[in-house]
Amino acid sequence: MSAPGEPGYSKSEIMIAASARQLVGVRNCFVGVGLPNIVCNLAQRTVAPDLQLVYESGVFGARPERLPLSIGDPTLATGATAITSMFELFAFYLQAGLIDVAFLGGAQIDRFGNLNTTVIGDYARPTVRLPGSGGACEIAIHARRILVIMRQAKRSFVDRLDFRTSPGHSGDPAHDAARGWTGTGPTCVVTDLGVWGFDADTGEMTLTSLHPGVTLEQVRENMGWEPRVAPELGTTEPPTAEELRLIREELDPGGIYTKPGA
Repeated sequence: MSAPGEPGYSKSEIMIAASARQLVGVRNCFVGVGLPNIVCNLAQRTVAPDLQLVYESGVFGARPERLPLSIGDPTLATGATAITSMFELFAFYLQAGLIDVAFLGGAQIDRFGNLNTTVIGDYARPTVRLPGSGGACEIAIHARRILVIMRQAKRSFVDRLDFRTSPGHSGDPAHDAARGWTGTGPTCVVTDLGVWGFDADTGEMTLTSLHPGVTLEQVRENMGWEPRVAPELGTTEPPTAEELRLIREELDPGGIYTKPGA
């Protein structure tokens, strides 16, 4: 139950619902565990019934029976149309340009959608050493569209990355178009404060909607640069009753990722 005056959903739930709506009509989505996994399973049940989930471990077309504990969890094989080696998945699906959308996240993101999952601080003597790229760099380059879902804070939305693990836009669209990559780079970032797109002329992240109750000043306070704001800044549609039912009863019944305060 929500306290009086509070929305009837958590920050994670509106992030999930807003992200799932980005997958209308999508056929193949490269996805990991955590919130992106819930996003894609919600999209399958709402706006993208034909969505095929693709996992880095080599699984294509899965419909997991429960939340996976890791990218190697056997539940990912449930209902799969193909189980291959990681090499085959990357070579014959991803690098062949067959992945429509992929989800990525990171410890840091800059205004052009470049991501850091390698180190915080100096590379030789980091304050924090992160998991690294895995397949994220290849995914960023080869998936046709990249969606990012992550919490917004000054330490994560930074003016300059400590390390660029996964490339986004460069700030020069002509240069980006000449790189010869299959993908077009990041197209949407969903945070706990709002939804961002990317300006076609500059490649810069642009705030397109605020979540209900969030102010532009809160957005500014939680990032390391002055945000670019769409001329017609909208308000994100809150999760519907059916979206919340699916999240709470079918996709994350234990509230591992979506309980109040999450």
